[in-house]
Amino acid sequence: MRDTRERDRDGEFVDRLVHINRVAKVVKGGRRFGFAALVVVGDQKGRVGYGHGKAREVPEAIRKATEQAKRQMIRVPLREGRTLHHDVAGRHGAGKVILRAAPAGTGIIAGGPMRAVFETLGVNDIVAKSQGSANPYNMVRATFEALRAVDSPRSVAARRGLKVSDIQSRRREGDAEERPGTPAGEPAPEGAEAASE
Repeated sequence: MRDTRERDRDGEFVDRLVHINRVAKVVKGGRRFGFAALVVVGDQKGRVGYGHGKAREVPEAIRKATEQAKRQMIRVPLREGRTLHHDVAGRHGAGKVILRAAPAGTGIIAGGPMRAVFETLGVNDIVAKSQGSANPYNMVRATFEALRAVDSPRSVAARRGLKVSDIQSRRREGDAEERPGTPAGEPAPEGAEAASE
């Protein structure tokens, strides 16, 4: 009975192989090769996880990584089921990533390992930039650090003891103030005053 349930759950997950690395162990008779796999797994509905597996054969390494990824999945709140609620940055070791919410139709603008995370997470519109380390392990971990920091308006409202509508209306007012002219706190350019008269 348990096996079938596991198989049913597997059907809803999408996995992506991010990186595979061949490692060698030097022994008396020569070298012994093994493989390390980095896999990202998600349900494309806001849950995602990553795993790392090592074995003598590639399929076994991928299987171990996939199982580990399913065990340590996180839930990320998405806006309209397609993008993040706000911009966020994450860091792990020398890997640093910046994730920005994007309007509908933007698509996934992100490099290799980060793209795999967003595709399995179910994000359709996002702009991401990786700075620093290009090591796929650190990039994926930094991306997960950033995703863990994403807050939904509902959780913010609960924390502050406000209604969700209060927080949403404040955000809309802030957007409206910044959009027409220059960003708040910046003086208008010299030519702009003359043009407006």
